[in-house]
Amino acid sequence: QVHLVESGGDLVQPGGSLRLSCAASGSDFSISGMGWYRQAPGKQRELVATLTSGGSTKYADSVKGRFTISGDSAKNTVYLQMNSLKPEDTAVYLCLADVWRGFRYYPTWGEGTQVTVSS
Repeated sequence: QVHLVESGGDLVQPGGSLRLSCAASGSDFSISGMGWYRQAPGKQRELVATLTSGGSTKYADSVKGRFTISGDSAKNTVYLQMNSLKPEDTAVYLCLADVWRGFRYYPTWGEGTQVTVSS
């Protein structure tokens, strides 16, 4: 079984920055992509940014130019650098990994880390 652990969430003032991390652990697996999603109270979960093993990235329009996703494949870790944070960025941020064991695909979610942007 593969586990994802997110970290880096915090309370930050508008205009501030945070860096989230998501590390995958387990055995006998590979990852073809990782991504960040977020869910605010009363709202649907939404895509924030994704990163494929080939280095392709995708961002939600609301975070383009402010957030940057990056990864360390050797550590099975993905990062989300968040700058110029706004109150509307407040949410639980969850990591998703496209995990493969042989030819079987296991989309795997972390438990999330809380980001609160408030003065």
